[in-house]
Amino acid sequence: MKLLHFTDIHQTKPGDTIGGRDPNANFAKGLAHAMALHADAEALFITGDLSDWGDADDYARLKLQLADLPIPVHLMIGNHDDRPTFVRTFPDLFNDDGFVQYAVPLTIGTALCLDTWGPETHAGHYCAHRAAWLSTQLEQADGPIWIFMHHNPVPIRIEPMDKIMLLDADRFAETVAPHRDKIRHIFHGHCHLPLTGSLHGIPVSAPRGTNHAGWPDFGATRLLSSAALPEAYSVIFATETTTLAHMVEFGYAGEVVGEGTPDYADWDRMTMVR
Repeated sequence: MKLLHFTDIHQTKPGDTIGGRDPNANFAKGLAHAMALHADAEALFITGDLSDWGDADDYARLKLQLADLPIPVHLMIGNHDDRPTFVRTFPDLFNDDGFVQYAVPLTIGTALCLDTWGPETHAGHYCAHRAAWLSTQLEQADGPIWIFMHHNPVPIRIEPMDKIMLLDADRFAETVAPHRDKIRHIFHGHCHLPLTGSLHGIPVSAPRGTNHAGWPDFGATRLLSSAALPEAYSVIFATETTTLAHMVEFGYAGEVVGEGTPDYADWDRMTMVR
C-alpha cells in the first residue's frame, strides 16, 4: 500500500507570499510532482493548515484543485484554518459531534483523521468529545490503524513550538495507549520540520510542509525559526508487517548525481564517484 502525506500547505490570496515563497504555486508544484511519480498511491492525506487565514476563497480554490486528482484526498484542519468556514465548502467532512474527523477504510487497515483545531489559538485541542470518538473508533476498527492529525502529540523540545503543540497530549496518550498493538503509526504536521519519535511505543512522524520550512532552534524561547530548506511531502509504503515514510523534497533544485551501481563487484577507487 502506498499513501501520500502533505501538510501545512497554507493556501492564501493569489499573489501573496509566506517567507518569500508562493504557497499556492508550491502546493500545485507538489501535487504535480506527486502525481507524476505516485499516481498509484491509494490516497492523499493533507494534515491541516489548508489555508493561511481560514478564508473561504482558499477552501473553494482548494476544492477545485483536488477535484481532478486521480486518487482520493482526505483533509484535516490545523490552527491556521477556520472550522466553520471550512465546513461550508466541505460539509461532508463534518461529523455529528461537530468536528472534522472520520475513518477511512484502506487496503491495509483503517486511517483515522483527527480534528485538533481550537478557536483563536495556534495550540492543538483534544477534548473529551474527541477522545470519546477516537476511543470508539479504535475499539471498533481492525488493525492496523493509521492516525493522521495536525498538531504534534509529543513535545519536540523547542520551547515556542511546544507552547502550541497538542495541549491535551496526556488525554490523547491515554486514549491510544490501550490500543498500541494495533496502531501502526501516527502522522502529523504543524512543526514544519521532519520529525520521528514514538508515543507509548507507537511510531510518530511528520514531514516538512509544502511551502515554508522550520528550523530546530533549541535555544529559542519566544520566536519560531525558519530556514530556506526545500519544500517537501511524504510518501508512505506499507505492508502487513512494515511501514516506511520517505520525505520527498520536491522543492530541491540542485543536481542529483549517480554514484554507481549497488553491486559490490563494481566498486573500485577509479570508477566510484566520491
